[in-house]
Amino acid sequence: MKRTTPVRAQNRRRRLGFTLLELLIVLAIIGVIAAMVVPRLFGTLDKSKINATKTSIDALERTIDLYRVDNGYPTAISDLMQTVDKDGREIDPFLDKIPRDAWGNDLHYEAKNSKAKTTRPAIWSSGPDGQDDNGGNDDINNWGDLVQQ
Repeated sequence: MKRTTPVRAQNRRRRLGFTLLELLIVLAIIGVIAAMVVPRLFGTLDKSKINATKTSIDALERTIDLYRVDNGYPTAISDLMQTVDKDGREIDPFLDKIPRDAWGNDLHYEAKNSKAKTTRPAIWSSGPDGQDDNGGNDDINNWGDLVQQ
């Protein structure tokens, strides 16, 4: 006697895997989702680095204010790392090292701010591109909208 398999059982065996078309559709959907999500993640990362750099600039500005009370404005950031005051007495340094921005570049300092209508010293980061644009372009600075015209 000849064995026959019901049509349903044969169809079930054929449908155990995914077809190539189904796999391609799923991959296309994943690609579209990734194309929407990945740029947002990198944009968020840049914003967080910018905010971290602004915080570093603010902290340096407060440190300079503390230094200014006893010594006047420092002529360079390295003045904040001195272990001897102007009278030759040993002191604790205000900074252990020159602060860096979130991209690993040293912050810039100018005691006489020629960049804005303010008496505060100029402090800026080279920004995301790492190029010192003297506080302009994508540089991050402490004088904001006070730029001279």
